[in-house]
Amino acid sequence: MYIEVLKSKIHCAHVTDANLNYKGSITIDEALMDAANMIAGEKVYITNNNNGERFETYIIKGERGSGTICLNGAAARKVQPDDIIIIMSYALMDFDEAKLFKPTIIFPDSSNRL
Repeated sequence: MYIEVLKSKIHCAHVTDANLNYKGSITIDEALMDAANMIAGEKVYITNNNNGERFETYIIKGERGSGTICLNGAAARKVQPDDIIIIMSYALMDFDEAKLFKPTIIFPDSSNRL
């Protein structure tokens, strides 16, 4: 049996921008992506602590060290700059493997730096 478990989490990142006129996704600072064990194109689930919105999209790599957390396209309607969001990705794995698996969780500061 396979189950879906938390693989990676960026906890309480601050939205830096919302770009409605982009074709969709979330742009994340490459340094945060690396620290959280996430890659470009990966599906992520996002929760907005400010308004309760929950949605999914995929990652676009942002400039390393920029602190960028930008929601693009339709997702831009779900956030405002300075909102606090949680970005999560999940993986399918064997039930016994999942019992031993430890997700990567990072806690950026208010400038989205580690």
